Amino acid sequence: MIRQVQTTITIQTKGLGLLEITRTVALWLQEQNVHMGLVTIFCRHTSASLTIQENADPDVQQDLVAFFNRLVPEGAVWFQHTSEGPDDMPAHVKGALTDVSLTIPVSGGRMTLGTWQGIYLFEHRRRPHHRDVVLHFVGE
Repeated sequence: MIRQVQTTITIQTKGLGLLEITRTVALWLQEQNVHMGLVTIFCRHTSASLTIQENADPDVQQDLVAFFNRLVPEGAVWFQHTSEGPDDMPAHVKGALTDVSLTIPVSGGRMTLGTWQGIYLFEHRRRPHHRDVVLHFVGE
């Protein structure tokens, strides 16, 4: 029998950077006593995003932040939306270049992530924020 469950979690960020949320999602799935299906993870913000990345070496996360900061620098003269600070419009562009939603197969009650894959909330603003992330499972 197909069933669906959903919840919203709030993630406290420390500002710009990647915050791994794999364990939080995995524990929620375990509590739901699910077997097989799909879990969708959705970020309800336009200046933060989600990504699946390597979780073995923290240099990967630091390098991603550095890359995106070079790709979309603060203070670019072509940005018109500047009323919320110099990091706001670059945060929106970074969010548009990444994902606000991830869908991951679940088998045997566990996400089928690869050995070195982790789920990350990618905070694109410099100051800390509370970010709402919706978890939705459909399956059995």
